[in-house]
Amino acid sequence: MTSFKFLWNGIKVNGGKLQKASFSKPGSYAAWSGLPDGTVTIYAKNYRRFSAEICKAFDVQNDSDGMTDYFENDCIRVKPDHPLYSQVVAAVKASDEHHAKLQAKRDERRVQRRQLVAA
Repeated sequence: MTSFKFLWNGIKVNGGKLQKASFSKPGSYAAWSGLPDGTVTIYAKNYRRFSAEICKAFDVQNDSDGMTDYFENDCIRVKPDHPLYSQVVAAVKASDEHHAKLQAKRDERRVQRRQLVAA
């Protein structure tokens, strides 16, 4: 049986190497795409392909066209009825929290720099 671990920055399959990915928030495009509300998109990073195990568990889309030098990252649409949906949503939340912490640190440094300039 294949085990998936969804992290803020990617997916691990059977405890293997991290496959880097980014996650969209649920429903950010569902209204115009015809997908159900709450659908999450997972994008592979750096034009790497998702592993065969991930391709078996999800419907992976990639419309790259090498003949015209048009390349896309692998893309997975996870609908609310997928058995791994709750784990994917937890990864989206972890990713949002991670990025919020980074932004808070940036904002704090910006305030400190302004205080130094004003002094």
